[in-house]
Amino acid sequence: MREGRNLDGQAAGGGEAGLLARIVAGDRHAFEQLYRAYFPRLGRFLGRMLRSVPLIEEVINDTMLVVWQKAASYNGSCQVSTWIFAIAYRKALKGLRGSDEPLECDTESYPAGPELEPDHVLEGRQLRQVLEQALAQLPLAQRVVMVLTYDHEMGYAEIAEVVGCPVNTVKTRMFHARHKLKELLASQMEDYS
Repeated sequence: MREGRNLDGQAAGGGEAGLLARIVAGDRHAFEQLYRAYFPRLGRFLGRMLRSVPLIEEVINDTMLVVWQKAASYNGSCQVSTWIFAIAYRKALKGLRGSDEPLECDTESYPAGPELEPDHVLEGRQLRQVLEQALAQLPLAQRVVMVLTYDHEMGYAEIAEVVGCPVNTVKTRMFHARHKLKELLASQMEDYS
């Protein structure tokens, strides 16, 4: 979702902020709309952080429960998406600290894109696997910046709000993430050659 757009892609006016206002008034239909819109987005984001389907679903549900309970606390100082992703980020960090189970990567539950042509399926899966493995090797802070930038099209200022750090820190994390990812992908691609 791009800045200044609502769930339907129209210029923001009511949009997501309007849905939050209806949620404050107890409108369950508005909450269902917001939940359906954010479940896949949060799933992709959290999938790269947590990599455990049960934990991902738990964090999404915890996040959306906070949205339901605290919708009145949204003050409009940022986009609704920034507010929701910030909640999800904090819940994910809490989930990581409390998780005893080993982290597994289940990329089939949260596919990265549309189906590929049949003759490219194997090649596409291998490439996606190499990319996922490389991303998984990045430190969490760097991985989060990459995912929010490329998967969710957030700018550095918005990412800084989500993760609670200065914009320059986000830029530094992105610089190091790109450098490390380039190294990792080069070495992993050699293994497939």
